[in-house]
Amino acid sequence: MMEWTDRHCRVFHRQLSRHALLYTEMVTTGAVIHGDRQHLIGFSELEHPIACQLGGSDPKDMAEAARIVAGFGYDEVNINVGCPSDRVQSGSFGACLMQEPELVAACVVEMKNAVDIPVTVKCRLGVDEQDPEVALDAMADAVFAAEADALWVHARKAWLKGLSPKENRDIPPLDYDRVVRLKNRFPDRFIGLNGGLQTLDQAEPYLETLDGLMFGRAAYHTPQIMGEVDRRLYGADTADVTPWQAVKAHMVYMDDQLSKGVKLAHMTRHMLGLFHGRPGARSWRRILTVEAIKPGAGVEVVEKALAAVSPTDLDLEAAE
Repeated sequence: MMEWTDRHCRVFHRQLSRHALLYTEMVTTGAVIHGDRQHLIGFSELEHPIACQLGGSDPKDMAEAARIVAGFGYDEVNINVGCPSDRVQSGSFGACLMQEPELVAACVVEMKNAVDIPVTVKCRLGVDEQDPEVALDAMADAVFAAEADALWVHARKAWLKGLSPKENRDIPPLDYDRVVRLKNRFPDRFIGLNGGLQTLDQAEPYLETLDGLMFGRAAYHTPQIMGEVDRRLYGADTADVTPWQAVKAHMVYMDDQLSKGVKLAHMTRHMLGLFHGRPGARSWRRILTVEAIKPGAGVEVVEKALAAVSPTDLDLEAAE
């Protein structure tokens, strides 16, 4: 989710769900240790609970970056063992670490010794010619022996040779049953499912076996699904958050950020898919796309776009 789930995106998603754990974009250990930390990993208190996802493979650097992340107030730190980009491969981290489970485990050990917040891992089923039965078991055995607090599995392999990062998100086939088999091996460990989940109706049945669900592109492109998460997945005794409610709540944040010099388009670009499939969705996208980039654009652009969308009777009932 590089360049997608930035701080503005996460605050917007928080308007839809109070309970969902939000993840940052992946940041490298070198950037966290030596770069502009406030720019890279700074976040709003509105975003809790929030996890910072780190990319790296040196256990000492991972521990130091984890200490910095914990000092910023994050609720969890996650090791990325799934990203297949060329840049990640050249740095010997991300999905290529599926070939080095003991190194990932060493990172977990050092990070656990460095911080008190949960240390988790997100991985693939394997890479290239690896057998997913063997590769995933090896990773799980190693990180759970190191006392990782959770393992999130993107339920497809990554082909580091021959497929682009974009193709790696779609072409390798999904195998949710493989993740279920892993859970059967580790009934007392947290194992969550990621990869290709599109709707709550599709995903929710997996919670009968698995411990968590991770939505990436679906949450970004159709964020309205997050408005049902608190009730359906967390058992909250609250009404679903409608897209209209989320937008109106988010305007307060946007107004504050505008006063600090943030451009409107940097925030509204994450909201384009909110009304997907509803009457007026095209007008919503067009107004935000065309007018939010204009000099001096303010929340009146969002209000105009919102007025172009027709709420359903259920939306109006929820808003009362």
